Amino acid sequence: MGKYINHFRGIVMGMDILLFLVLGLFVGTFGTLVGIGGGLICVPIFIFFLSDGGVYPYFHTAAQITGTSLVIVLANALSGTFAYIRQQRVYFPAAVPFAIATLPGAFLGSYIVDDFTGPMLYASFGAFLLIMACIMYWNATHKKHTDAHELPANFTFSRSLGVGSSAGVGFLSSIFGIGGGVIHVPLMVYLLGFPVHMATATSHFVLAASAAFGVISHVWLGHVIWTPAICISIGAAVGAQIGAALSQKTKSKVILVLLSLAMFGLGLRLIWMSGML
Repeated sequence: MGKYINHFRGIVMGMDILLFLVLGLFVGTFGTLVGIGGGLICVPIFIFFLSDGGVYPYFHTAAQITGTSLVIVLANALSGTFAYIRQQRVYFPAAVPFAIATLPGAFLGSYIVDDFTGPMLYASFGAFLLIMACIMYWNATHKKHTDAHELPANFTFSRSLGVGSSAGVGFLSSIFGIGGGVIHVPLMVYLLGFPVHMATATSHFVLAASAAFGVISHVWLGHVIWTPAICISIGAAVGAQIGAALSQKTKSKVILVLLSLAMFGLGLRLIWMSGML
């Protein structure tokens, strides 16, 4: 009898691994295409299906969900960043200072998060994202965007504005537990004037740097559940290469529409977490 039980458990574990790999493939492809890390997709799935009370309770605390998701974000971001570097689409004069700027914001956010959590915070930020998503969707469908894959020779941007906004992205990411790309890409496009394809690639570099620091602390604190973390990360690393390749053939309008839909989904999720839905 025990032999059959162990065999059944092996089959179930094999199916889990296969599903994790498929999930990672989707996360990596979509996340790299629009310049986000994939946590926007993973965290809701972990909460609704893989936590206590879900289909298969892999996760028992919010810290485990966040820590495991961040490992996947890092794998996706690293793989996508290497692909974008090969395509020469990462603008390092912006990527490096922006990446450094996210770190103090994330550090500050982690210290004061207890003072900012609560239904009103989730509801207000969720509403903010819904408004931004609607504005971005309107701009994407009514304004003309360049599909340039490189910056013009005379391109300039406000370094101080970029560094300041990046610190804010790190701060908000730390408080809400989200990938910074969903906020960073529209800021780079609409505030700093980056072409969409360059913004998604550069944002991916920034995301990889900031996620690396977060993963180190979560691993140290024992927040990572390694079976889903490793399997989904492998799928995400492969998917990131697919997403980077697809982005070369995808119009800026499509990327902005997809990103606006992702922001809209995150806004709804935060409002739902506030208990108002």
